[in-house]
Amino acid sequence: MKFSHIADCHVGGWREPELKKLSILHFKEAIFQSIKENVGFILIAGDLFNTSLPDIELIKEVADTLRKAHDLNISVYVIPGSHDYSVSGKTMLDVLEKAGLLENVMKLKDNNLEFTIDKTNVKITGLYGRRRGLEKQDYLMLNKESLEKESGYKIFMFHALLEELKPRDLENVEAYSMFLLPKNFNYYAGGHPHFVYAKQHEGYGTIAYPGPLFPNNFKELEELKQGGFFIVDVTNNITKHISIKIKEVSSLLIDANNQIPSQIEKELIDNLKDVEDKIITIRIEGTLSSGKPSDINFREITQKANAYSILRNTNKLESKEFEAPKIGGTVEEIETKILIENLKNSNLNDIKFSNELMNLLSREREDGETKIDFESRIISDVIKILRLDNIWKDVT
Repeated sequence: MKFSHIADCHVGGWREPELKKLSILHFKEAIFQSIKENVGFILIAGDLFNTSLPDIELIKEVADTLRKAHDLNISVYVIPGSHDYSVSGKTMLDVLEKAGLLENVMKLKDNNLEFTIDKTNVKITGLYGRRRGLEKQDYLMLNKESLEKESGYKIFMFHALLEELKPRDLENVEAYSMFLLPKNFNYYAGGHPHFVYAKQHEGYGTIAYPGPLFPNNFKELEELKQGGFFIVDVTNNITKHISIKIKEVSSLLIDANNQIPSQIEKELIDNLKDVEDKIITIRIEGTLSSGKPSDINFREITQKANAYSILRNTNKLESKEFEAPKIGGTVEEIETKILIENLKNSNLNDIKFSNELMNLLSREREDGETKIDFESRIISDVIKILRLDNIWKDVT
């Protein structure tokens, strides 16, 4: 018996129409390959969509693809990820589930998780992912004993970065220990961090991340070039990564130090001659000897190339006439860098404390909660974090 483990599809995540289309094509290909491999079921470990309320055309495409699996009696099981999760609890996953095209296996009540039993008798459960690791409290409160004692082949789906597996380039990203996961599962279908990993861990079984189904930003296109997913052969205990390559990605790095705009333009023209139907990433770094980055005629040069898509990154391209500090990275990395820099000049030198405050201020209103009640709740929690309880009592 085999199953597919997909994660981080981020359908609709790109602003560029041609790349947004590719995110759909990669999803279609993953389902097609799963059907071809004759899998018993398909797992999607969070972030099927890039938002909880995607465009209607994207929903139609995904629904049509899921229906192909449904018509062949291949069940699709999901958990919400940090992107397609909604504080209100209302996401497009609910609509697809109502239509019978997939099933959300996160069935949590009073700190207890229920198992979903597939027709293959595999037992599946899991917990959602939320922004800034706000699901950690659910793991701390979770009744793990009953999950660990359950017999049979078990899969736990999760959407979070584990501290023990954290690479250096993600050192500032929220993570938690694998010890928060329930033990004694055969397979842990992970999502969220965009790297490929599958390894047996004592007491836990195989913990796996398939990486993104399609690169979701400039850096990932540069480094990964392509996405993929896992086919897991339960009978032979084999986890195989299936790469998906619909368009070739070529990356160009240009050193702008001591050059002028016309020299940069010539280098671009020379390197964009044989790029038909490719995705091209152009990264230009350094300080021009004269002129400004805006003097480089990117539009005319890229329009003449016959590439599928051309993306450029000039965050580290500067001019001697004006040099400004720039910060690159993910949203979480940028926020952390800004926090660290500004904490140097304040008496709030606790990065953990600052992150807690940011997490609190990013909360949204719950269903049925009035604006006044929401504001009161936030103020109350801020007071607790700042330890101003006594002062607040005196004021009120």
